[in-house]
Amino acid sequence: MKVIYFEPFSGASGDMILGSLIDLGASASFIQKYVEPLANVSAEIQKVSKKGIAAVSISFSENAPNNERHFSEICDIVSSAGLPAEVEKNALAVFRIIAEAESAVHGKPLEKLHFHETGQDDAIADVVGACLAFYDLKQNPKTAFDEIICAGINVGGGFIDCRHGRLPVPAPATLEILKMSGLPFYSDGRRELLTPTGAAILSHFAVPAQLQTGKTLQTGYGAGDAETESPNVLRVSLADYSGCPPFQKDQIEVLETNVDDVTGEILGNLVENLMAAGALDVSVFPIYMKKGRPANMIKVISKIEDSEKLARQIIRETGSLGVRVMPAKHRLSVQREIVSTAVTFNDHSYDIPFKIARFNDGELITISAEYDNCKRIAAETGLPLRTVLQRAEETGRQKFS
Repeated sequence: MKVIYFEPFSGASGDMILGSLIDLGASASFIQKYVEPLANVSAEIQKVSKKGIAAVSISFSENAPNNERHFSEICDIVSSAGLPAEVEKNALAVFRIIAEAESAVHGKPLEKLHFHETGQDDAIADVVGACLAFYDLKQNPKTAFDEIICAGINVGGGFIDCRHGRLPVPAPATLEILKMSGLPFYSDGRRELLTPTGAAILSHFAVPAQLQTGKTLQTGYGAGDAETESPNVLRVSLADYSGCPPFQKDQIEVLETNVDDVTGEILGNLVENLMAAGALDVSVFPIYMKKGRPANMIKVISKIEDSEKLARQIIRETGSLGVRVMPAKHRLSVQREIVSTAVTFNDHSYDIPFKIARFNDGELITISAEYDNCKRIAAETGLPLRTVLQRAEETGRQKFS
């Protein structure tokens, strides 16, 4: 499996993304052919050095200033440009992400929303150009990819002056896009490094992940305008996962607290409620606390975005005065899915869900029939539960292996 891997250690903008993809192998002439008439711009593409790193710089000169457009006007421009269908679909989706973020920040419906900086011709060229670049890379057998992933994004730091006054980095629309996308970010620096356009492109195309292993096939660097302590470039790689450990990697946090005055019934109810609220796993361990008091340790594995919600649930239901949060960079996991198939018992067909776990390369690890469904079938048919489970899983293995 081949992946495109973004490392935004110095932030990201639309032109940095486009520059990095051209450096990776996307055709500059193919992109210019569509973008220049669509956005009424002239493109300048050149190799530059950013603190000794060779990178592609792309800038668009507007032929006629136009600093404010409605969302519908931008959609009309994209839809009437004769773009490949996939490119048009992706470009409209990116602009919708920006529009929904701006709508949330300003409290205005989309039909009344004006795009300011992100509605200018050069911003339209950045978005459509990036969508064309991804499309072009995918058409070329040498650069075709299966997935796009993105490491944690450096948003920069300090303050920016905008139409709303002086505000901290990231800008409100950028922060809203990050919130909607779930892309991880951090702050390092004294200026804005992530733009709304850059955030929207990455949030549409990429999923958050850290590339741990793989064979790098090609790299590209897109140059930013800023002069920063580290090179202001966006690095992108084309990597081959084939033959690598077939695990998924995701970021988690582990929540812990000790309680010594909570009954087993309350703990059992808490476990059910935490799982229903999105916990990845919940465990309760018997322990001894000071003065030999018997107690229980509650341990919860959580997605980062769910940890505060789950900690609040623990405190509300147990009376605990605090919850320890232990960040984990990543965990190794395998693909899991729930699928259903029909299994026959006593000449009657029953639809049974199965939980299937596989490595990323497709190797089957486990397949297990849903317990509650099998228990109900055993009660209806009079068959032993063990027999129902065995027959169901035999059928599942034959079908899904």
